[in-house]
Amino acid sequence: MKLLYITQRINEEGGIQRVLSVKTNYLIEKWNYQISIITQNDGDSDVFFEFNRAIRFYDISLKKGKLLNLFEYKKQLQKHISLLKPDCIIVCDFALKSFSIPLFLKTDVPVIFEAHGSRFNEYRKTFFGRFTGKLKYEYRNYCASKFLFFVALSKESLKEWSIKNGRIISNPLWFKVSQTAKLEEKKIIMIARHSYEKGIDRILKIWPLITQKHPEWTLEIFGKPNKTLQFEKQQINNVTFSNPVHNIQEVYQAASILVMTSRNEALPMVLIEAMSVGLPCIAYDCPVGPKAIIRNNENGFLIEEENEKSFVEKVSLLMEDEILRKKMGHKAQESVQKYDIDLIMDQWKNFFEEIVKANLS
Repeated sequence: MKLLYITQRINEEGGIQRVLSVKTNYLIEKWNYQISIITQNDGDSDVFFEFNRAIRFYDISLKKGKLLNLFEYKKQLQKHISLLKPDCIIVCDFALKSFSIPLFLKTDVPVIFEAHGSRFNEYRKTFFGRFTGKLKYEYRNYCASKFLFFVALSKESLKEWSIKNGRIISNPLWFKVSQTAKLEEKKIIMIARHSYEKGIDRILKIWPLITQKHPEWTLEIFGKPNKTLQFEKQQINNVTFSNPVHNIQEVYQAASILVMTSRNEALPMVLIEAMSVGLPCIAYDCPVGPKAIIRNNENGFLIEEENEKSFVEKVSLLMEDEILRKKMGHKAQESVQKYDIDLIMDQWKNFFEEIVKANLS
């Protein structure tokens, strides 16, 4: 089986990059798939996650105006597809030009879209901004229906799209748990890139309210700094910032609670990973990922959007009640077994074989 993935960047430390490396490595090592990846970041230079050496990378450089870039993108995609002759093409990029691929690409190769974000993933302050944002959302929805299949990560995610060609295949849990978190350290963690949608500003706003009552607890935030936002320059007691790490399982094991204050998510790997080691999680009920993983008051807490008081109360409750932490952590660990990588990758294998067989008949 020959697959071609189209994405934007693989040299970052985000969830898409993690998932893409895990899935492509598995497909090669388990079933000897031939994988190519088209990027826009100098191919496989300076990658954070490990990609199998058998993967072939191709880079498209877009350094002109938007319209000229679109023409260049179309030209380069057509060239690579003609050269590689894949059995299936998978688009993993939320940019508008990538949504546009079925409108301008001329190929008999099946093209599917793999959605790693909420349809409504942008924040607009002005009336004009909200108007253009609405147009963008509608355009995405229209284009989604033009792919052969549109793969969402959860039922909640698929409900955002008014399409008939949808499929659901979740992200896989990529590691086998070596040790369950003891949940005895007075430490909370957050794992998120420094961007507006990840809502680091929201946890920094409410953290002083939490430490008023619990000054012995600490918060460590793992993520690549952003020169514009500069969260790490804020002087807040008991908050430390750390760069992304490879030994992420050890980070989960050393903590007692994970918090997520994102403004939107698809199916956050962070929650699946943390819960797999028995870490209780608290997240805002943002569109749309957390609600697909967390069952409120059972394996974690889902907090109403912008309800800072409730967020503080639930964090404090878990801080104060070790028995509750361990009970929720145990239920969390049980609930994410369905994301086992072997189960998820079997779904992908069957899906690809179905698509190729139908295309050949």
